[in-house]
Amino acid sequence: MKKKKHISLSTGVIYVILSAWALTTIYPIFWIILNSFKNRNEIVSNSFALPTGDLFTLSNYKQAFERIGILGAYRNSIVISGIVAVAVVLFAGMASFALVRYHFKLKNVMMTAVLAGMMFPVFATIIPVFAMEASWGIVNTSSLWLSLVSVILPLIAGNLSFAIVILTGYMKGLPIELEEAAFMEGCGPFRIFFQVIVPLTKPSFATVMIFSFLWSYNDLFTQSFFLRTPKQYSITALLNMITAQQGTNYGLMAATVTLIVVPVIIVYIFLQKYIIKGMTAGAVKG
Repeated sequence: MKKKKHISLSTGVIYVILSAWALTTIYPIFWIILNSFKNRNEIVSNSFALPTGDLFTLSNYKQAFERIGILGAYRNSIVISGIVAVAVVLFAGMASFALVRYHFKLKNVMMTAVLAGMMFPVFATIIPVFAMEASWGIVNTSSLWLSLVSVILPLIAGNLSFAIVILTGYMKGLPIELEEAAFMEGCGPFRIFFQVIVPLTKPSFATVMIFSFLWSYNDLFTQSFFLRTPKQYSITALLNMITAQQGTNYGLMAATVTLIVVPVIIVYIFLQKYIIKGMTAGAVKG
């Protein structure tokens, strides 16, 4: 007969603590979603009631799509986050490959500079970045795409250090014999990178891409500097505008928050295994 497994007291305490922490994290999201289906007055008077019967309404979502241009904001956020994620993976991947496999002067200095880049907050660099982009003529323009580019460039730069650290940690554990065999077959550096390194480094590339996308999607500080008109707003800038202009319209705010947060949660739920696998693999191999 199989012996029954007994949970120790310490393990049980850990489960209780984690369950309580999960409840405090999940419940506010659940509360926001419920109240997004109520009108403003009902949220104030019956904020903890379920949206059933007369309490239920879709007017908040209708207003979000018809009056505040949330579809355009989604488009801008997806364009920004998608380009940032792809560019960070490409540039950080090639930089990591060079730092791991090639020996050249100032290599250690460059790696130290990469690590130092993670220590500088965006608040310390935003003014010189804004001045530089203003001199290029891509700031405070009526062009939607130039405005999006002005946000994309600093977001790419801000994510590169983290991406290089993760990817170098993983690439150091790859067997160099595969690259040597490809070189003997006549492959150049670019073919080795794209045909050997990229397939072997998929978990870490996936981790970097997911984090870069989510961080860019949730960014507000950088986007509030460069996106100035409603048609240029990303999803977070739009929420900031709603908070400032319609702070008492709790139903509209709840619906907007739901439309912003729920897609991110869904993406994370489906991709969390890639995030964990890439982070742990990089940590062990590095």
